[in-house]
Amino acid sequence: MADLAAPTAGAPRRASPSVPPNPETLGGEAGYLTGGALLLAGFVLALANFMVILDTTIANVSVPNIAGGLGVSANEGTWVITSYSVAEAITVPLTGWLAQRFGSVRTFAVAMCCFGLCSALCGLAPSLGVLVVFRVLQGLSGGPMIPLSQTLLLRVFPKKMAPQALAIWSMTTLIGPIAGPILGGLICDNSNWSWIFFINVPFALICSFLAWRLLRTRETPTLSLPIDFVGLGLLVVFVGALQIMLDQGENLDWFQSPFIISLLITTVIGFVAFLIWELTAENPVVNLKVFRYRGYTTCLIVMCLCFGAYFAAVVITPLWLQTNMGYTATWAGFALAPSGVLAVFMAPMVARMMAKIDARLLIFIGVLGLAGTMFWRTGFAGNITFSQIVAPQFVQGIFMPLFFVPLFGVALSFLKPQDITSGAGLLSFTRTMAAAFSTSIAATFWNNTSRASRVQLLNQMDSSQALHQLRLDGLGANSALYQLERLVAGQGVMLATDTFFLCLGVVMVLAAFSIWVAPKPIVRGGPGGGH
Repeated sequence: MADLAAPTAGAPRRASPSVPPNPETLGGEAGYLTGGALLLAGFVLALANFMVILDTTIANVSVPNIAGGLGVSANEGTWVITSYSVAEAITVPLTGWLAQRFGSVRTFAVAMCCFGLCSALCGLAPSLGVLVVFRVLQGLSGGPMIPLSQTLLLRVFPKKMAPQALAIWSMTTLIGPIAGPILGGLICDNSNWSWIFFINVPFALICSFLAWRLLRTRETPTLSLPIDFVGLGLLVVFVGALQIMLDQGENLDWFQSPFIISLLITTVIGFVAFLIWELTAENPVVNLKVFRYRGYTTCLIVMCLCFGAYFAAVVITPLWLQTNMGYTATWAGFALAPSGVLAVFMAPMVARMMAKIDARLLIFIGVLGLAGTMFWRTGFAGNITFSQIVAPQFVQGIFMPLFFVPLFGVALSFLKPQDITSGAGLLSFTRTMAAAFSTSIAATFWNNTSRASRVQLLNQMDSSQALHQLRLDGLGANSALYQLERLVAGQGVMLATDTFFLCLGVVMVLAAFSIWVAPKPIVRGGPGGGH
């Protein structure tokens, strides 16, 4: 929707809450790169985006290794994922202000450098608490890099090559989640988990240096713009309190704990204060007035439901494979990776279909197809083979682009030009927050359901008869008891996993039908313009 984002000629630009200035305008002001410099700049910017996306999934298969290495439970290990996602989401509203205050190139180079340094600190962390702190800093550094990498790509590529620039950026966004689980698994199985962070360091520092050398003469103009520090502070308070409550709730027995109750009160008060302040502030950090557009609000809800459910599956699947199915981190990564194979080929086809087919239908088919792959997994059993696990992951790749590619453009098509920037930033923010919240909720639900299923199985079975049969098979009393406990626990986890995927499928079905609440999208620009 680059054409929709263009501001009115001569109009002053308001402080952006999320996305840097229009890339076409920037390209016209600063000129374009050519030849080898263009290729190198394109590679550096794409690699930077790839690294940030990679770090959202590389830790997924590494959670059991990290938890074991730091002496914590696998459930606590998921904080490594949620802390990064929350921090990354919080800096999204600041990206536009940072780019206009300090310049897009300078902001990008500094963020890239800080990302590398924070990655090194993550690898050196001696405890989970320290690691979570450094992951927060890493997420704060990585947040601005995703929108800035896209903007700078469009800034240095000629207008006629803008589709190629967007294709480069989109491909790294799709390949990152594929490479993350495989790379994380290979590193954890062949070296220490710290290297999933150390590997970022040389690439981040080199990218930072090259980006500054190649693009510093094309820096964007800077402006002294106000920033809504009160709104940002309230955002950090209520989001942080909510995330900590979700992460710690199970360990502290939820609302039996005064600490959890205080977090809930902080969340509610902070959220209400945030709403009141942002609706009345002159330059809000998040422009909540975009919710007056029914189509945009519907698309945002669909994105939160579907992406949250999708990301929950991405987190729980490798945990289940490694902790209960005996998979190594590498093979857990290989089991997840096929989901991106067909997605890479489908993405450009979906972009062309958007010019001929109602995008709501594409989204509906995509989300319903993803729901089907979740229902497919409800038939998993303890003796499931690797190929049976991979099959729904592979088919899932057909439907992912049908959901991801058109939704962002459709949502923005309902907004007026002056609201595009705010709307795009809010979409990015809520998508990242959906991933963080769903991770915590999914881990708690999966663990609680596993325990409940185990108790239910014990109540339904004749334990004495089962123990007697195991003794007849030649096991001693203690060995028979251990074997029975292991079998019941394994079956309990399997039942919980099937129930988990069933719930994800139901959420996605609800999201699929919700898209029809939105009016027919407003089509502007050429084919693929929305993407």
